[in-house]
Amino acid sequence: MLVLVVYDIADDKRRLKLSDYLEGHGRRVQESVFECFVPLPKMMKIWEQVQSKVDDREDSVRFYWIPSDAVPRTLTIGSPLPEPPPDFYII
Repeated sequence: MLVLVVYDIADDKRRLKLSDYLEGHGRRVQESVFECFVPLPKMMKIWEQVQSKVDDREDSVRFYWIPSDAVPRTLTIGSPLPEPPPDFYII
């Protein structure tokens, strides 16, 4: 499943903590937007972790679940299409 995580964080330190955390789970596609290909249970764990990294009085974070059949219909300009990470890496 593709989950789009979009955020607006007021504090630089919190914003950096959140972006560093999300880089471990998805691909940054814009300054405050990440595409994460993860199953629902893992996404719920990520959501719980994100709650502890933001201040809900000042910050805004949104999680958009994108159905798998919608991903092939994505249109982009200036960036690659959403693509899940490989199943394995050869080192």
